[in-house]
Amino acid sequence: MLKYTVRRVLGLAPTLLMLLFLVVVMVELIPGDVIDLILEEKSEKNQEARQILEHELGLDRPLPLRYLVYVGGILTGDLGESLWTKEPVGEMILRRSLPTLEIGAISIVVGAVLGIGIGTISAVKQDSLLDYSLRSVAILGLSIPSFAMATAFVVFPAIWWGVAPNLRYVGFTEAPVEHIKIVVPPAIILGTQLSATLMRLMRTTMLDELRQDYVRTAHSKGLLGRTVIMRHILKNALIPVITLLGLQIAFLIGGSVITESVFAIPGVGRLLLSSIANRDYPVIQGVVVVIGFFVITTNLLIDLSYAWLDPRIRYA
Repeated sequence: MLKYTVRRVLGLAPTLLMLLFLVVVMVELIPGDVIDLILEEKSEKNQEARQILEHELGLDRPLPLRYLVYVGGILTGDLGESLWTKEPVGEMILRRSLPTLEIGAISIVVGAVLGIGIGTISAVKQDSLLDYSLRSVAILGLSIPSFAMATAFVVFPAIWWGVAPNLRYVGFTEAPVEHIKIVVPPAIILGTQLSATLMRLMRTTMLDELRQDYVRTAHSKGLLGRTVIMRHILKNALIPVITLLGLQIAFLIGGSVITESVFAIPGVGRLLLSSIANRDYPVIQGVVVVIGFFVITTNLLIDLSYAWLDPRIRYA
C-alpha cells in the first residue's frame, strides 16, 4: 500500500504543473483588458502609463517567463495580490474558504447518506412500488438544476407566504442559529442533487452484487440477509460509488458559485464570480489553483480508498 501511495503522489506532479500552465494561459484568453479598466479608474489613458502598469503587473514578460515566475510564487506560498484592493490573494481565499468548506462538507454528508441509503433500499426492494417511487424522485432531482432550486427556495416563500428568507450572512461565533439557517439550505440543495446521482449508481452496483455467487453461498451458510448486505455486499458495491463521489467534488464547487451568489454567502465561489466580473486576474488564478489542487487531492484520496476497498488495485 505504501508503494502504491508514493507512486500516486509522485504522479500528481505533472498534473499540477499542467494546471498551473493552464492558469497562466487563461489570462490571455479572458476577454477584455484589465489594463484599460485600471487606467480608466485612475483617469490615465496614455501609452506611457500603460507600459508602466504592464511592467508592474508583469504582463510585458514572455509567457514562459511568467509561467516560471508564477510556479516559483506558488512554491513559496505567494499567490500574488489583487489588482484592485492590493490584498494578498492567499488571505482573500483563506478568509472566504470557511463558508464554502461548510457548505461542501454538509452537502457531501447529505448526498452520501441519502444516495447510499436510498440506493441500497431501492435495490433490495427491486421492482416494488417503493423502488419505482425512489427512482422517480431521483430522476426529478437530477432534472432540476441547482440554481433553479436555490432561486425557488428564495422566491417562492416570498410569493406564496410573504416571507422572505434572511440572506444576511453571519459567522457561527456571532449568531449560531442564524448561521445554520443561512448555510444549511444551499448545502441541502447541492446534497440533494448529489444524492440523486449516487442513488442511481448505488442501486445498479447493489443489484450486480446481489446476483453474485458469494451472496448465495453466504445465504446457504445461514447468514441473515441484513448481515450479508452490511458485511459483504455493501463494501463491494461502494467501490464505484466512492469513485463517483470524488468526481462530483468538482460539481459541488461549480454549484457553490451559483448557490453562494443566490444566498449572498461570502464564499470562494462568490469571490471567483466577482473577480471574473472585475477581471482581477491574480484572484481568478489563485482561486482556480486552490480549487484545482483541492479536486486533485480529493481524487487522490478517493484512489487510495479505492485501493483499500479492493487490494487488487494496488497491483494493477
